[in-house]
This record gives sequence, C-alpha cells and structure tokens, in this order.
Amino acid sequence: MEEKDKDIFEHTTKFNTGIRLYMFQTGSIKTKVKFIKMNQGEEPYEIPVPWFLIKHPQGDVIIDGGMPIEAALDKHKHWGSVVEAYDPVMKASEWCRDQVKTVNTNPEDVKNVIQTHLHLDHSGAIGHFPNATHITQRIEYDYAFNPDWFSQPAYIKEDFDKPNIKWKFLQGKKTDYYDVYGDGVIKIIFTPGHTPGHQSVLINLPKTGHMLLTGDACYTGDHWCDRCLPGLVASASDAADSVAKLRKIARETNAKVVWGHDPVTWLDWNKAPMFYYD
Repeated sequence: MEEKDKDIFEHTTKFNTGIRLYMFQTGSIKTKVKFIKMNQGEEPYEIPVPWFLIKHPQGDVIIDGGMPIEAALDKHKHWGSVVEAYDPVMKASEWCRDQVKTVNTNPEDVKNVIQTHLHLDHSGAIGHFPNATHITQRIEYDYAFNPDWFSQPAYIKEDFDKPNIKWKFLQGKKTDYYDVYGDGVIKIIFTPGHTPGHQSVLINLPKTGHMLLTGDACYTGDHWCDRCLPGLVASASDAADSVAKLRKIARETNAKVVWGHDPVTWLDWNKAPMFYYD
C-alpha cells in the first residue's frame, strides 16, 4: 500500500457529535437487464435511484441528489429519447431539495455537494443549494461537455452547465482519498471506468464505522463479484480495476458496502427520513 493511502486506514478520527448518514431515493428507473448488466437479457428491470445526505457539524453534505425535478415534471422534454431505454418513475415530492427538509436540513445548510459523476440520474442537486460547493473530478466535468458518442445520451448539459455554481475540481490520482473536512469522516475515492471521472465515497461514522458508497462504479452485486460489467462503461478495464480497488478498501476498513442501483440489497438499508446511520 502506498504511503498516501495508509492514512485512510490508520488515521484516528476525533469525531464530533451529530454526524449522521441519511439514505434517500428519488424514485426508480424502468429499464432492461442488458442496460444494467452488460449483454445480459431483454427482461424488464427496475432500479432504485439513491442519493445521500450527511449531517456534519461543519456543514451538511449531499452525495449526488438523484434525479432532477425535471424528470418528474416532464421526463420526455428533459430526457428525450433516453426514456426509451431508461424510463424515470419519480414524483415531484421526491426531489432532493424538498426531501432534505424532512430531516430538518434547509437548502442553505448544505455546504458541499459531492458528484460521483454527472450523469442525468445523479444531477438532482446541482445548482439548487445556494451555499454549496460542488465537488467533482476535473476530467468528469470536461468529459460531460464533450463525451464519446456512446455516453452522450447520459449527460444532459442543462443539468450541470449553470451560472453561479461554485465548483471544486479534484485531480484524479493526485487527489485520491480527498478528505472533505479533514477529519476522516468523508473521503472521496477516484474510481474511473463507468465514466472517466467517476468517484466513490468512504464515510467513517462514530458508531456504525465505515460505509462505502460505490456509486455507479458498481451498480449491483453482480458487478462487485466480477460476474458482469455495468451496462454503460467508458473503459471496461478501468471499471474492473475500480471494483477491485473498492473491494480492497472494504476488506481493510470492514466497511458496509452500498451498491449504486441494486434493487435487492437497497431494500435492506434503513431509509430516511425515519432512519439514519450514525
């Protein structure tokens, strides 16, 4: 293990009180198996669209934000032909800006929005939290404006090309394991493959311990176990390497692992607003 990586396992965190992880969902997406598990079947398949809120004394943090409000108001206008393959099922009340209020967070309280990547089902928070810094990888931001042809439908420019957004750009391996508040609670891990600038999040909670949010670096348990690739990848080899990296981190931190869109295991997690992990 490289010296810079040892900090993720050896750093002793002096926890503040009141740190909580809330798991939310902005509806679901109706699709087919082959679009989630590469080359595997035409059967209908419905996946959850999770997002997360971390309450922290230095400012609340959103991870992604799920689908944008436009997916509930007029999905055909906003997503266009994408709906033929990925059909969003979302109520307006499930939008992240409204849901945060159910756990006594005001939009003004959110200090950071971590974007695992900028795909259309992860962009619901962008530009809707006035005091937030949006943290993404520089390569992801640049790629979103000029993606390869096979990835282009997954990026909707109107979701992220907005004025007056404060961005913080990470730099791939140079900033790997970026510690958001410098206290060991929230660390961002560079996990390219699904997109060139995908990132996952490792959270260290006072009671629960480590929780690893893979994002779309690993959609489902099949990806985790090397039984298939995600339905959409920018680089198959990077995607495989990133899953191997995440498995190693999970072993060494004894982390509970939350996969990005697994419809079976998602049912077992405690959901907001009633429940949380601390």
